[in-house]
Amino acid sequence: MTRTVFFVSDQTGITVQTLGEALLAHFPANAIERIDIPFIDTEQKARQVAGRIRDTASGGEPPVVLSSITDDHLRAVIRSSGVLCLDVLETFIAPLEEAFGVPARHGATPTHGIPESNDYEERIEAINFSLAHDDGVDGKHLVEADIILIGVSRSGKTPTSLYLSLQFGIRAANFPLTEDDLENQTLPKSLLPHRNKLFGLSIDPMRVHRIREERRPGSRYSSLPQCQFEARQALRLYQRLNIPHLDSTHKSIEEIATTVIQQFGLKRRVF
Repeated sequence: MTRTVFFVSDQTGITVQTLGEALLAHFPANAIERIDIPFIDTEQKARQVAGRIRDTASGGEPPVVLSSITDDHLRAVIRSSGVLCLDVLETFIAPLEEAFGVPARHGATPTHGIPESNDYEERIEAINFSLAHDDGVDGKHLVEADIILIGVSRSGKTPTSLYLSLQFGIRAANFPLTEDDLENQTLPKSLLPHRNKLFGLSIDPMRVHRIREERRPGSRYSSLPQCQFEARQALRLYQRLNIPHLDSTHKSIEEIATTVIQQFGLKRRVF
């Protein structure tokens, strides 16, 4: 039977959704219905949510509530629904207050309130940089890049670059390896001065074949022999030039980005 999980927050809900999804990933996805309820910042709103939770409980299996609410009274109102309520802030804030010896701030945190101008500008500049240097579009300003991802088409370069810029403020460029590059086992000329910033993505030929078939079915570009050639030659190039690389076939964007950050010792610029 499907169980309902309410994500309730007095702000955007990003915190509780992120942690909650990490916890729920350990349970069958088809057995959980998720309901997001952000901006519950008044008693009236909290009582309405508590009523909705009770209604859900009366219709079958009792739901579970995951919340991030800073106000003690509003948390109590939500708990009056009579179901299991787990508040992520309450769980961690009290032990941290004891450890640090100071009370925590209440209300909107800097993460969810008005953004610090420096962080905001840094993030926007990083995103703009990644967009301007996507797929080898602009090779003139690579000296400003923190990292340059290279690989064959559809190996995960673009989403990883954008994730690095959005989440960490890292200026990530990405460059495709063309058929000429792969045949000649050479890097694009614009990348030669930046060898120390290169990180290669490899991918299983069958995986990239399936991805390309969805985009351009029946083409030479998506054919399995072409994908096998490109994947084989890209890996050979990385090994020959001693370029750090990772097989992205079964890796999430988050895993790829974390590996890149650790490999190059990159620092998060935004929080």
